[in-house]
Amino acid sequence: MKAMFASLSWVNYRLWFVGALLSNVGAWMQRTAQDWIVLTELTDHNAVAVGVTMALQFGPLLFIAPFAGVLADRIPGRRLLAITQTAQAVLALGLGALVLSGTAQLWMVFVFAFLLGVVTAFDNPARQTFVSELVPAKSLPNAIALNSASFNSARLVGPAIAGISVAVLGAGWVFVINAATFAFVLIALKRLRKDELRVIAKAPRARGQIREGFRYIRSRPDLMVVLGMTFLVGTFGFNFPIFTSTMASIAFGTDADGFGFLLSALAFGSLAGALLSARREQPRITVIVAAAGGFGVTVLIASLMPSYATFAIALVFVGLFSLTFSTGSNAYVQTTTTPMMRGRVMSIYMAIFAGTTFIGAPIVGAIADTLGPRLALGSAAAAGLGAMAVGLIWMATGRRAKRAAGGVGAQVPIAQDEPAIAP
Repeated sequence: MKAMFASLSWVNYRLWFVGALLSNVGAWMQRTAQDWIVLTELTDHNAVAVGVTMALQFGPLLFIAPFAGVLADRIPGRRLLAITQTAQAVLALGLGALVLSGTAQLWMVFVFAFLLGVVTAFDNPARQTFVSELVPAKSLPNAIALNSASFNSARLVGPAIAGISVAVLGAGWVFVINAATFAFVLIALKRLRKDELRVIAKAPRARGQIREGFRYIRSRPDLMVVLGMTFLVGTFGFNFPIFTSTMASIAFGTDADGFGFLLSALAFGSLAGALLSARREQPRITVIVAAAGGFGVTVLIASLMPSYATFAIALVFVGLFSLTFSTGSNAYVQTTTTPMMRGRVMSIYMAIFAGTTFIGAPIVGAIADTLGPRLALGSAAAAGLGAMAVGLIWMATGRRAKRAAGGVGAQVPIAQDEPAIAP
């Protein structure tokens, strides 16, 4: 148990963890309310509209991420995060005001989703790499897993709170509440002990830094395989708002509360997956491949569930394998990438992981509209099984990359020259 929560022994990480947890609750409340009003209030149960909203929100990651990665490698994470978190709070407050005034239209939600996506494109690499400034290198895999636990703890309670809040207060107040929760992250950033932040070498300003990031990835076949698997699962598998909202409203005829509960069931499994990942000292490709297969199988089972209750139970296992896959791939990419390249590599990873929703969400939404939500889930199952096949083929042919540090299968040392700071 102590090993599972080892990173919390560091004061700066504790401050960040608590602030991010509270803010993540608000973010999940907003996501749930946004998807629900698009599906049920601004359209007549149009899953394509939900897919377009997701595409606009995640699409900018696909195009802006390489530039954002360069900034993350140049600018201290604390400064960059203060800017991006404030911008997200302003956007949440603006959308809340529109909904509360009764003037919100679908195109307005699209615009705010796109603007949030632009800000998130800069926030993601900064947030991902900032963890390495809070804990020593040996604790980085544990800290990444606990970040996922924080995110999914919020996903466990956020949608449920949102479902109740939408019914009692209305969706507008959910957006306002989310805007207020960003204060917790800003306070945490302000209270960090500057003398205990780990000094990570920043890349100097130079030409060709984006190309350098792509060249680095091309030189690492293992990263190419992980990113290929991530592309399949991220594009066609992780469209949970479409799957859960359409299954809740179309397949089972439930309201916002029922939709929120399904997201919470998914998050319960994800939280379990995150805590199990926190016990692993080092991420391994074999675990990532197995998790991709487990995700494909459990999504396929979920698509066949005959009742709301059995579908919710199946989602718990979907959440467990999806989180094991995403946390494993995230930790593998971060812990095997040299520190001065980490921002650029992680920005490309996040562009593939989340930005490809721009491609997949409208397609999956169209499948749900024309063929039904169960067949949309079938496309996610195929993506998971396809990712597993990619990993297994690479492992079987023995094309393992030699890391920059040496032999086959070796882990790249991470900033071993960083000064140790006692918890």
